Amino acid sequence: MATYAIGDIQGCFESLKRLLKKIHFSFDSDKLWIAGDLVHRGEDSLGTLRFLYEHRYQVTAVLGNHDLHLLALAHGAKHLAEKEQDLAKILRAKDSDRLLSWLQTLPLMVHKKGYTMVHAGIPPIWNITKAQKLSREVEHALSNEAMAKAFFYGMYGNEPHCWDDHLIGIERLRSITNYFTRMRLCKEDGTLDLVTKRGPQASHGDYKPWFSFSNRKTKNDKIIFGHWAALEGRADTENIYALDTGCVWGGYLTAMRLGDEEFFCTDCSL
Repeated sequence: MATYAIGDIQGCFESLKRLLKKIHFSFDSDKLWIAGDLVHRGEDSLGTLRFLYEHRYQVTAVLGNHDLHLLALAHGAKHLAEKEQDLAKILRAKDSDRLLSWLQTLPLMVHKKGYTMVHAGIPPIWNITKAQKLSREVEHALSNEAMAKAFFYGMYGNEPHCWDDHLIGIERLRSITNYFTRMRLCKEDGTLDLVTKRGPQASHGDYKPWFSFSNRKTKNDKIIFGHWAALEGRADTENIYALDTGCVWGGYLTAMRLGDEEFFCTDCSL
């Protein structure tokens, strides 16, 4: 029995199937972790979501920003853009309610087997215990339909730029969500730059990759994340595993076997 963690699939269903075949994945005995962004921009987001739902008891996944966007569309908090026809297929599907209900139950953070998995990262000012507590606050909001609707209507935006324990309401939930699903560069105190999307060479002033601070409270914890395709899978930091290798952009889909931390990849099918 093996556990494999995979980076952003983003609806690249053919690449996912080829990668699972390459690693001889068995849904009878193996487990699959996914670091968020299950859907959006790939050739078959609906097929991807159906496949993962079908095997949901073998799948452990966290929500990414694209997954949350799909849920916001479903709740009427955003309108479909012309380029989002792959998401429109999910919303129109006969099994849409079942698929989206399952998606909405996914957490922002998983901590087990000696690893922590999130979509974007954990800010340097949070330890694992605090991150777990804050993740559960968003999960609680998503578990109640009235709260979830309010959350999705208020989810979008870059502010507040820095975490404050005294934040309340939607600002607090938005801040937590931005750290877990959108963060790349930040300051040592957690102040976010949510605009810059290039690789670590895009660091400027006091803004650096969230995992690069020597006093980061999770420096001794093994963290799996996706979201940052420009890293091309290279974080060059101990205990940090970057698994978004830009499949949807013509790169690769990457898996890491947790038992021995061996990497496997397959070309994007597009």
